[in-house]
Amino acid sequence: MSLLTDTAGAHAPRPASGTAPRGPRESRLSVIAATGFLVVIAVYMLLPVFWLVVSATKSQGDLVDSFGLWFSDFHLFDNLRALFAKQDGVYLPWLLNSLLYAGAGAAVGTLLSAMAGYALAKYRFRGREFLFSVVLGGVLVPATALALPLFLLFAEVDATNTFWAVFLPSIVSPFGVYLSRIFAAASVPDELLEAARIDGAGELRTFFTMSLRLMSPAMVTIFLFQFVVIWNNFLLPLVMLQDDRLYPVTLGLFTWQSQVSRDPSLQILSLTGSLVSVVPIVITFLVLQRYWKAGLAAGAVKS
Repeated sequence: MSLLTDTAGAHAPRPASGTAPRGPRESRLSVIAATGFLVVIAVYMLLPVFWLVVSATKSQGDLVDSFGLWFSDFHLFDNLRALFAKQDGVYLPWLLNSLLYAGAGAAVGTLLSAMAGYALAKYRFRGREFLFSVVLGGVLVPATALALPLFLLFAEVDATNTFWAVFLPSIVSPFGVYLSRIFAAASVPDELLEAARIDGAGELRTFFTMSLRLMSPAMVTIFLFQFVVIWNNFLLPLVMLQDDRLYPVTLGLFTWQSQVSRDPSLQILSLTGSLVSVVPIVITFLVLQRYWKAGLAAGAVKS
């Protein structure tokens, strides 16, 4: 018996010392197929951006006559000067309105979402789960379904065609509340809150001095999502606003594009304005990229 065991052990393969057994190796064909698929998706996503950049550098005549996906004579700076001079420089107020709506709306909305999610995660009260279910239901409601009810509500208080008609609905983020609750439940220890209460700290002080710092990665993620959603918001300003000086850049460019049949020069100005309107979003993502990735990863693990 000992001889058989020694013989079988002598012929059995043994892993090299200090190395873990390897799993199944991926075939070269699967790697090539996956890489090719990702390249196709990347080209599909970046092609409209490339077309926008190319089109914004052309004159109105070249935009019609030249090949759409390659450069012609460079007129970008001329287009920018014409863009900011059109209609007494109305594009700049549109851009500033979008920055105000999106920046302030995202900041206030992020704070409110963090407070609501923290309360749902750390306080025990009757109806908490039902309230959270209502919040989750709000994630599923499309913004288009809320535009008309919101208009009727603001019309009752004579608040349409004002800054508040666009700003106030923008600060509500059910998804932000959901993400805040998940992150607060996992990243803010109950023991830390109990210690703060024993030391005499109030609930507001505990939240703003300790909990908010621990939730900062999730808050950056919520801010970015809110910023992009508000910046791209089109239907709500269309329903609420009549004064073009209150328009965000999305609605302003739409009004120009709808007048191209009367003024063909508005076509190239709309394209140039669209390119300029992308710049703040790109800058925001680049500046907050590190925190945004951390928040997404943490949210995915904790959920």
